[in-house]
Amino acid sequence: MRKTHVTKRAYFGAAAVLGYLVLMAPLHAQQSMDGKAVFDKWCAPCHGDGPGKPGTAALQVLYKGVKPALLEKRTDLTPEFTSAIVRTGVSVMPFFRKTEISDAELAALSKYLAHK
Repeated sequence: MRKTHVTKRAYFGAAAVLGYLVLMAPLHAQQSMDGKAVFDKWCAPCHGDGPGKPGTAALQVLYKGVKPALLEKRTDLTPEFTSAIVRTGVSVMPFFRKTEISDAELAALSKYLAHK
């Protein structure tokens, strides 16, 4: 009789976890698809506006005002270019693994920066 009680308890626990995942998966997917949120989390610390942003400072020196140093103000960033830079890195910018920025998040980020 004890074994049956444990088995029912295990099934109930598994069903509760599965139900939670089914209900929460759409919410998680919706949150991870926001390109602005991905930018704010992963890119803005280096490429945001204001002092102490090394990516923005480096791009100011590189472009000398010909192109905006702020990525969010650029109009020439294609999704393919952004994806390549994020996955491979450039100069001192590190690359980002799929475990850090998922493919879906990267697609949303790339679309956001392409202003499409």
